[in-house]
Amino acid sequence: MLEIVVKTEKWERHVRVSAEELAGLVRRIGGDGDLFLVVQRIPDLPDVFAQVWHKAGGDYTLEYRDGAADRHFQAMADGPEVVIAAMAGWARQEPRWDGGLNWSLLDMGPAREVPPLDLDEDERVELEKRVREVLVGGYASRAELAELAEEYLVTKDRRPVSREQAEVLADRLWLERVAEQAAWQGETDPERLTRAFTALQKAGITARENFTCCRSCGQSEIGGEGGPNARGFVYFHTQCTDSAAAGHGLMLLYGGFDDSSETTAAIGHEVVAALEAAGLRTEWDHDPHRAITVTALDWRRRLVG
Repeated sequence: MLEIVVKTEKWERHVRVSAEELAGLVRRIGGDGDLFLVVQRIPDLPDVFAQVWHKAGGDYTLEYRDGAADRHFQAMADGPEVVIAAMAGWARQEPRWDGGLNWSLLDMGPAREVPPLDLDEDERVELEKRVREVLVGGYASRAELAELAEEYLVTKDRRPVSREQAEVLADRLWLERVAEQAAWQGETDPERLTRAFTALQKAGITARENFTCCRSCGQSEIGGEGGPNARGFVYFHTQCTDSAAAGHGLMLLYGGFDDSSETTAAIGHEVVAALEAAGLRTEWDHDPHRAITVTALDWRRRLVG
C-alpha cells in the first residue's frame, strides 16, 4: 500500500491505497464533478502535495509542491499512464520520480506575511493546550486543527485568531508531533485498536473510531453506518478519544441492532475477544448495559492528515 491520502473532487477520501487503486482513480477523472485528485503523503506535511486535473478530451495538468510556494511546479501530460507513474513515484519518494516530464516553476505570488498572535499569556497557553489535546488524539487533520484554533477563543464581541494565524499555529504543533512520532517503534496501542475494529467490521459488527461528538449523537447515528448484514455495533466518540489521549482509558459503546439484551451481550463478548486478540486489555462485567473500557492504553496514534 502507498502511504498516501487521495482526495477527489467528489469529496472522497482514500487512505493508504494500492498502486493499482491510485491508477484507477487517475484514469477515472475527467467528467463533470470529478476533474481532479489531490494526494498527500502520510503524515501530511505543510505545503507538500501532488495533484492532477483533467477534463475528458484534454491533457492532464500535473502539479507538485515541495515545501513552499516558491517550490510549486507544473507539467502537462497527454495521457494517464505517465501521470500514474509520476504520482506513484512521488508517493514512494523514489529518486528521479519526476523525470520524463517537462516541469516549470509556477509563480504563486509573494509569500504571505502572517502577524503574530495578539493574545495574553493565559489565552495562548489555553489555546495551545486545547489544540494539543486534539492533536494527540490523532484523528484530526491539519485543516481541522486550524479550524479549532480559529474558533476556540471566539466570543460574541471578539475573534482574536485569524484563519492564517490559526493555520500557522496548527502547522507548528503538527510538525512537533510528527517529529515526536518519528521515534516511535513498532505497533502502537491505537493501531492495535484499529486492527481489532477492522476484524470486527469484517465479522459483521459496525465498528467506528472517534465517531460523532457524544454518546447521544453516536447512538442516533450508528444505525445509519451499518450495512444490511450488520449484526451490531461498537464505537467510541470524540470525548472518549480525549479521555484515552489523557491517559484515562477508552470507553467503548456497543450493542445489537435488534435492541435485545441478549444480542448486545453477545456483541460485547465479541468486542472483548477481538481487543484481547489484538493485545489490548479490557474491563467489563458482562453487563450489556455497561460500557467496555480498554485499560492501560499508551495512546500514541500516528498522524495521517
